[in-house]
Amino acid sequence: MDMDKAGVRAMIVAGLGCRKGSTAEDILSALDAACAAARISRESIAALATGEIKREEPGILELAETLRLPLHIVNDDALLQAEPRTGTVSRHSLAKTLASSLSEAAALAVAGDRSEILVPRLIANGATCALAATKEKA
Repeated sequence: MDMDKAGVRAMIVAGLGCRKGSTAEDILSALDAACAAARISRESIAALATGEIKREEPGILELAETLRLPLHIVNDDALLQAEPRTGTVSRHSLAKTLASSLSEAAALAVAGDRSEILVPRLIANGATCALAATKEKA
């Protein structure tokens, strides 16, 4: 977890989505693009998150293992609960999950009720990544 100037810890969660069959490298490129946009290192990420629809996606599973990060599978109810706080609309995501952005909603759901989008959904090589952060008192 990163500390901000006020001594408050920020937990950063990367929400992931991808086309079926995307490789871990494809998904990593989206994660790295989101980290670059946030001006943080990949090591700042505390956890990965995705929706139930991507539970068995080999590229996401491989990436979590490679980065040694916990992978949270978010159910549709939790995605819908986080959905009002998302900022991006993907027709594909809406059709498959009823959430306007799988990656944003998954990141927000895992980061908690007080979390906010740090980096909206970015697309790279058929994969998406959004970063959400929650702040907790140190």
